[in-house]
Amino acid sequence: MDLDIAKKELEEFIPHVRSISDSSIRKMAGRDLTRFKQFKKQGVAVRFGRFSQKENDQIRKNVEEFLSITGIESAEKLLFTSRYPEEKETINRLKASHLFCEKLSEGIPRPWRLIYYRARKIFDPNNYKGRYTKEEKEKLKKYHALHGNDWKKISEMMSRSNLSVAMKYSEIKSAINYGPWSKEETQKLMQAVEEVIRKRIEMEDAESLSSSKNSHRDLLIDREKLCQKLPWSEIEAKVGTRYWRQCKQKWTTILTKKMTKGQQLYRGMKALETKINLIKRLHEMEPEDSNEVNWEELSRIIGDVPRTYVQAKFYKLKVTCVPFWQKKSFSEIIDYLFEEKLPEFEQKL
Repeated sequence: MDLDIAKKELEEFIPHVRSISDSSIRKMAGRDLTRFKQFKKQGVAVRFGRFSQKENDQIRKNVEEFLSITGIESAEKLLFTSRYPEEKETINRLKASHLFCEKLSEGIPRPWRLIYYRARKIFDPNNYKGRYTKEEKEKLKKYHALHGNDWKKISEMMSRSNLSVAMKYSEIKSAINYGPWSKEETQKLMQAVEEVIRKRIEMEDAESLSSSKNSHRDLLIDREKLCQKLPWSEIEAKVGTRYWRQCKQKWTTILTKKMTKGQQLYRGMKALETKINLIKRLHEMEPEDSNEVNWEELSRIIGDVPRTYVQAKFYKLKVTCVPFWQKKSFSEIIDYLFEEKLPEFEQKL
């Protein structure tokens, strides 16, 4: 397919497609475009963001079915074929002849690349090995000094997943400050966030005739751009003294303070009222998965705060109030909070 035609057709499903590299667009045109059109006929929109439990289960089903069809022994061999050099040629031949790409993405309205990465995360036995020991941290520093950001090579040497070693290195690569944020650090964070948002908007405006006139304007930015999908590794590098998760948490705190004009929204009686309203509204929504929750709507229950703030409060609520929450589905957690904890909170209030 012609590249310009591919961009135009994909743009209907992926609005930011023109910011993606040409090679990636060509792959998406081959792997995704026909699927996206089929989903459109079914009235199903292409999804991004966190995978739902239903989607995770579909990935597991697709992988298990592909293994049974081909006789490949394990999901690790299927998804991490390079770990098995002696069988690599045979496995790749089976994947090609049995249409691995199509089978893996079956029933999941997302770009194939995201489905593939998610499958690798689910099935990587190196992805769930607990905390890093001091010895592992020293090894990680040593291997990075030798191989740079070749996370694939480093992950193989450490028997950890690519994502795990990359994220851990971001935490330990320098003298990270774990104390209170200084004024200078906070200013650096705010400046870094502004820079990445401005850069993103300028890219979006690149084809607009008026973009040159607006390049130095004061920006009116919607909440979505302030709260979601910020490149935290890039922001971490700009701040220098904090790792990405600290930057994300601090930014949520800053936004919350700005949006609420410094009011204490989650203390004492207000905290009880918030918990009660949050549980009631979640129960009314009847979500099967966290992706089905309108977090923006819930943010107004607490008092016009970032959705990440609400998600953090809900996470704390389920961890502290729901026994064995890890083994419960999202809907079961909501039901437990509604049936067991809501009466208790109302009585306290």
